[in-house]
Amino acid sequence: MSDDIEIDTDDLARRMDGAMSSLKHEFASLRTGRASASMVEPVQVEAYGQMTPINQVGTGNVPEPRMVTINVWDKSMVGKVEKAIRESGLGINPQTNGTIIMLPIPELNEERRRELTKVAAQYAEHARVAIRNVRRDGMDQIKKAKADGMSEDDVKIWESEVQDMTDAHIAKVDKALEDKQAEIMQV
Repeated sequence: MSDDIEIDTDDLARRMDGAMSSLKHEFASLRTGRASASMVEPVQVEAYGQMTPINQVGTGNVPEPRMVTINVWDKSMVGKVEKAIRESGLGINPQTNGTIIMLPIPELNEERRRELTKVAAQYAEHARVAIRNVRRDGMDQIKKAKADGMSEDDVKIWESEVQDMTDAHIAKVDKALEDKQAEIMQV
């Protein structure tokens, strides 16, 4: 019987926070009616023989609420960046002016807003699944500790702590989703 068996809740919390930050990053790439340089972050450009994030071939700016510009550093890359944006599924038609690619953000229609709320819900569900997987890992650690001689009371305390942590993170995901869906539906 040993009382010094510890469950690494800091590691579990860190992994759950990782799922949250991943969700925030995915939400940032969802296009609402407003322009944001983070919209183009997921876009990969074929540069110098390999797929490269767009922010490694140019600088993104938001000169006005409905416009994102990308200042491409290498003139020979302009066509490839433009093609990558066109094929990215963002639904934006790039316009080129020298090395600057302008992305006018069209007003979202009701149908597109509904689609985006569904995409946001999918992202949130992925985050919830990731958090539950971390919870499962935590519960497995507790089961192993119980087999190693952790007392029944300690097992209940740790299980309760892991469950509370999980519930708190799931609540954060739900709140983030609610906020994002409200932002998307706001005209």
